[in-house]
Amino acid sequence: MTDKPVSKALSRVDQDGHNLPPSPAPSSPSNGRRRYALATELVYTETKDQHGASSIPIYQSATFKQTSASGGGEYDYTRSGNPTRTHLERHMAKIMNANRALAVGSGMGALDVITRLLSPGDEVITGDDLYGGTNRLLTYLARKQNIIVHHVDTTDVAAAVARVSDKTAMVLLETPTNPLIKIVDIPSIAKAAHAANPKALVVVDNTMLSPMLANPLDMGADITYESGTKYLSGHHDIMAGVIAVNDAKLGDELYFMINSTGCGLAPNDSFLLMRGVKTLAIRIEKQQTNAQTIAEFLEGHGFRVRYPGLKSHPQYDLHWSMARGAGAVLSFETGDPALSERIVEATRLWGISVSFGCVNSLISMPCQMSHASIDAKTRQERQMPEDIIRLCVGIEDVNDLIDDLQRALVQAGAVTLSIDGFQANEADPAQA
Repeated sequence: MTDKPVSKALSRVDQDGHNLPPSPAPSSPSNGRRRYALATELVYTETKDQHGASSIPIYQSATFKQTSASGGGEYDYTRSGNPTRTHLERHMAKIMNANRALAVGSGMGALDVITRLLSPGDEVITGDDLYGGTNRLLTYLARKQNIIVHHVDTTDVAAAVARVSDKTAMVLLETPTNPLIKIVDIPSIAKAAHAANPKALVVVDNTMLSPMLANPLDMGADITYESGTKYLSGHHDIMAGVIAVNDAKLGDELYFMINSTGCGLAPNDSFLLMRGVKTLAIRIEKQQTNAQTIAEFLEGHGFRVRYPGLKSHPQYDLHWSMARGAGAVLSFETGDPALSERIVEATRLWGISVSFGCVNSLISMPCQMSHASIDAKTRQERQMPEDIIRLCVGIEDVNDLIDDLQRALVQAGAVTLSIDGFQANEADPAQA
């Protein structure tokens, strides 16, 4: 895929010889250069460091000396721009197929910047199965800033688009959804929403898949964003968020918010995110291979498993029409919240934790942890099972992960071991 051109009105050649949007937050790679396979692009970076450093230095400086009384330097204050962050942003724009990327302090920080584009009275159409933090922010905006939020089943394209009106300012999508793993038809919704209201911005949270597996901007989205805390970093040692756009004016508006509020990613975290993203391909490959094996193991023993790598998933074909992989997050149901609690607490290798995307495997009950900020009545209305267990699969040996999970299932009483092998208990509602 070729790079999309940068707006001529904003083009300039930076110190590395790239034709980019203006400093201090250029992002795009040089126009017209050869595109390598994504696994190569993740590792390959272009820089003309004065000392030839193969890894971008950490410019741990709040301010930069200027050449004259009127300024003149490319950087002046790290809130406005920092060479380490610039290098990261350029690299992220490259792998996200964007003309501009912007790095901030967290994934929710990214969404906060994006929602600052909204004005009182604007309407937002979004899903009924959202990350808990997203739901919390939208609820606050509705209560405090008169933003009207419509929660719909975004797997139903017609129902989602039927809500679009001249007041619709944003259509906010997630796919796969978290934790119900529902698949949203981004190209169809984006096309229909833009046709119904050309001013409406289609925004996609791509955290569950990462740029390794999907590129929402190529599907018609106006803005895509991710929590860099998850797959991009891969080690849960930093908080970060990345926003990507193609429209130069929109990129300038978002940058204005970041510069004004001071939420740009710090130099040291920019360095760590840059280091982490280079191993994204190899991590994702191992994680989703493990996830596929574990999903098949659970489904093979009677549990209802939600994972787009399984052909039993009702939207299997739709997912694979948009994505290059199934990801490494899956969920399954036991039929009993108390049973699910016992399973979660009986694991050893699986760390009980919120979040996902880490090299370590994690287990949780979303209704009690990551989605607890959504009240029980709303969870019930949105058909979120209280017993659902979410598995965020890491890079460990898959046999060890399955052995640990099997032991937890037996200890919790969800299954039994007999001479015929591993079997779900007959009383287990998950077999129904």
